[in-house]
This record gives sequence, structure tokens and C-alpha cells, in this order.
Amino acid sequence: MDAERGDAQLPLLDHPNQLQPQVSSANQHFSKPFSWKAPAIVLAFEFLESIAYSGIALNLVVYLGTVLHGSTASNAANVDAWNGATFLTPVLGAFLADTYWGKYKTIAISIVFYVVGLLVITASAVIPSLRPASCEGTSCPPATGFQYFALFASLYLVSLGTGGVKSALLPFGADQYNDSNLEESKKKQLFFSWFFIAVNLGVFISGTVLVWIQQNVAWSLGFGISLICLVIATVAFFVGTPVYRVQLPTGSPLKSIIMVCVASFKKRKVAVPADSTLLFQGDGIELSNTVPNKLAHTDEFRCLDKAAVILEDQDIKDICRPWPLCTVTQVEEVKILLRMLPIWFTGVLYSAAMCQTATTFIQQGNAMNTKIGSFSVPAASLNSAEVIFMMVWVAFQDSIVIPIARRYTGNPAGLTLLQRMGIGRFLAIPALGAAALVEMWRLRSVKAGQNLSIGWQLPQFVILACSDVFCGIAQLEFFYSEAPASMRSLCSAFQFLAMSLAYYVNTLLISIIAVVTKMWGGQGWLPADVNDGHLDYYFWLWTVISVVNYVVYTAFAKNYTVKKVVPQ
Repeated sequence: MDAERGDAQLPLLDHPNQLQPQVSSANQHFSKPFSWKAPAIVLAFEFLESIAYSGIALNLVVYLGTVLHGSTASNAANVDAWNGATFLTPVLGAFLADTYWGKYKTIAISIVFYVVGLLVITASAVIPSLRPASCEGTSCPPATGFQYFALFASLYLVSLGTGGVKSALLPFGADQYNDSNLEESKKKQLFFSWFFIAVNLGVFISGTVLVWIQQNVAWSLGFGISLICLVIATVAFFVGTPVYRVQLPTGSPLKSIIMVCVASFKKRKVAVPADSTLLFQGDGIELSNTVPNKLAHTDEFRCLDKAAVILEDQDIKDICRPWPLCTVTQVEEVKILLRMLPIWFTGVLYSAAMCQTATTFIQQGNAMNTKIGSFSVPAASLNSAEVIFMMVWVAFQDSIVIPIARRYTGNPAGLTLLQRMGIGRFLAIPALGAAALVEMWRLRSVKAGQNLSIGWQLPQFVILACSDVFCGIAQLEFFYSEAPASMRSLCSAFQFLAMSLAYYVNTLLISIIAVVTKMWGGQGWLPADVNDGHLDYYFWLWTVISVVNYVVYTAFAKNYTVKKVVPQ
């Protein structure tokens, strides 16, 4: 825009879409016939990959403590840092898949890093020089720098591998179905359900079978089974190549965001017309990679509407060029991202609270009496119990909660996605409160010369399972359904980014608490022996954080404007 023209902005036409040239957008063609083998292989791959990944992740904090002889605080911090990297890499994977490589190639390249990482982890548990000597009485030799390097180098190779797989496998499986075909569209809905089941069944098997093998037979055997599962999944994936429907990348989804920002900045002195129909709709012009549906105009963030204002000095050539002018749909896509941002931020803190199941909950369980009858229950196995509770809560929600909600709200879905996410965030509060109460009871029992049964951890896992059913599933659906159509892969990956930041939040908080509480005297809240610390104070702290997070979420969710697609 010419800055000297200032407010000289009248619509070029009474209806700015009348004289636009019609440029047909590229349609998606499914040249290969649908084959049930393709999604079946993807589901089998995810099941085996879930076993492989969980076989490392669920019990890693125990491995660091019992084999590498790390302290409670450093073990939790190291696990959180690794998990943070693991859930950060899917954002990079999604970007590469959507922009350059495509989903198939992204998965294929990622698998190489994944297999090598698991191979080195298994070797580190087998080769004596790659791990410290066993404890002799109370003397436990610490791991050397090289031993830590070998383990964490392999772990971060796994992070790179999971990044590509987590970001691309689910959308790759969904790509096997043609939405324009009614039968395939119905099957696609079932595919998402089966994918969720495959993930959780893998976690369940790892949390029961592999965790028990690692702690009671040999760590090398447990890691070796993870490696074998991934190798089988890899072979099956490549064997299925001839039956896959492979879609090529469409280019960077970030381009449209930059276009809106640049155009609105250039027109920052322009006044937005009161009649939103005078804004540029872009009928028939393909200005972005994929805009299959037009979005309704909203009144929020009106400064961005300047990007869709047509100036009287703009000719037809300017209108056809994307950078000086953007469509209402492109502007609304950016608005959607801005509206989702605070919801996503509260998801980071919610995920940080949920992450306690992988670190402090396990450390708490290891300090309890793990014998139930004659059977020793590994603390990490309660994560598998949580999977069972989740399945129960899913059935309870579908058969009881949703029908009752339909009756009172009149909403066919029973509860909106935002309401379900709110319930999940609220339930994190009593879950962490329960963990704090159990820890207080456990510490009193230790002083009395007794050891509390690990079975008392079940209430906190039951409540967290219910929280995950309400919030976890709804959150994935929310970011997918609300995301701009051209950015769904990237926005779905932002869920992993939230998990990544959550682990880093935990790492930072644990590090600060470990230092600050020692300054008050004693060994602090999180010493090597949790019996000498105050893990209960740490759980109470997270309870308070969850209360504040719930209040903030409620304020933003109450004023959230849901995306509206213009009927075609």
C-alpha cells in the first residue's frame, strides 16, 4: 500500500468477488483403490511402536536409579528433559512432512533413527563397560560420563525417530481413506478409534509385561523386546508400500500466516469497513495451499482484517497476487491460531501435572510396599492400570455421562469439547491432592516402622484416568477440528509441543525446588531417599498450580469463539 494514501480505501467493486478470475484448485485424486491392508498395517505398526516406546519410557526413571545410580532429583529431571525432547520433535516432523518430505518419507527416515537408538540402548544394558558396577551393600559406584553419554545419545536418537512417527503416522493412516466416498468416510471414523486403542494396548502391555521383565529378569531382555517389536513393525511398514495411498507435500502451512501478517502491517493505517461483506472473499482464487472451506468473519482481532481490505488503487493484478491482499478465510485462520493460544497454554500446565505419572508417582510407588499377596508389583505398572481405568471411564462417559448431559444441555454431543477439557483440568486437582495425602500417610507410616501398600496409589491413578478421558481425547479433537484446514497436521503436533514444554516445566520446577529447599536446611523436598524428603509438599504445590490453571482456562474458554465454516 502507498502510505501517503492513508485512509483512501474504498472497495474496488460493490461486491469485490464479482470480477475475479476463476482458477481451479488442485483436487485430491485417489488413483489407487482402497485396500484394508494399508490401515491395518498402520494400526499394527502403531501397536508395536507403542510397546517399543513405552518399554523404554515407562521405566526409565527406575533404570536411571537402580542401574546408573542417579539421585531422585537428577533422575526425574533427566527423564523430564528427555520426554520434553521426545514430544518436541513431532513439531519438526509435522513441518517436514507437510512441507518437504511427505508423510511416508518422514516415517521411513525416522524409523532408521528409531531402530539405531533402541539398538544402542539394548547394547548399553548388555555390555558391562556401558553401565556402572552393581551396588555392594550401601556402596553404589556412579556412572561415568561416557556411560551417561552412551545412554542419552541413544535416547535422543529415539526422540528423533518418534518425532517423525508420532507426527506422520496417524495422518498417514487417515490419508488411506477418501472423504468423498461415503463408505470410506465411515471407515475412517473407526480408524481413529482403533488407533487410540492400539496406542493404549501397547502402553498396557509394556507397563505390565515389559516392566516386570526389566525389574525381575533383566533390563537387557526388556529393552531387547522393544527393539524386536520395532524391527517387526518396520518390516511390515515397508512391505505394505505397494498398497499405500501416498499424498505429496503441499508446501509450508506457515506461508498463509506470514502473508496475513505482512498484508495487515502494510495496511496498518487503513480503516476496516463496517460491512464485512466488502472484505475480499477470494472466490475462485487459490491464494493458499489448501482452503477447501470458507470461514465466517468474526469481530475479534479486527486489526488483522486490514489484510482483506481492497483499496481503490489496487488493480486486478494486485488482487491476483497473494501478498498485497488476503482472503477473509486466510485472516480467520490466523485469528483461530490466536484464539487457541491461551487454551493451548493451559494445556501445557495440565500436561505437566499429568506427567507426574512418569516420574514422581513412580518414585513414590517404589518407596511403598510393592507386594500384593505373593506378587511384586512394579511401580511403573500402575500406568498400565491407568489404561484399564481409562477404558472403564470411556464406557461410563459414553453410556451414562453423555446421555445425561444431552438431556440437560440439548447438545447432541452432550458436552462441548471445551466443557470436556474443563472437566479434565478440574479433575487434575483432586488427583494431585490424593497423591499428596497418600504421601503424607506414607511418611507417617515409615516413621512408625511400617510401609504403606502401593495399592493406596490407585485412587490418584483412577482420578487421573478420568481426567485424561475427558480432557486428553477432547483436546486432540479440539486442536484438529478448530485448526485451519491447511494447518491440521501442524496444529495436531502442537499437542506434542504442549507435552514437550510440560516436561521442561517439570524439569525446571524440580531443579529449582531441589536447590531452594536445601537452602532451608536438611536434604530438601526431593533427596535420593524420598523417606528423608517431602514429596507431599511437591504434590501440594502442583495441586495449587492446577487450581490456578483451571481458573485461567475457565476464563478463556468462556469467551472462546468457535470456528464457523460458511455453507457452500
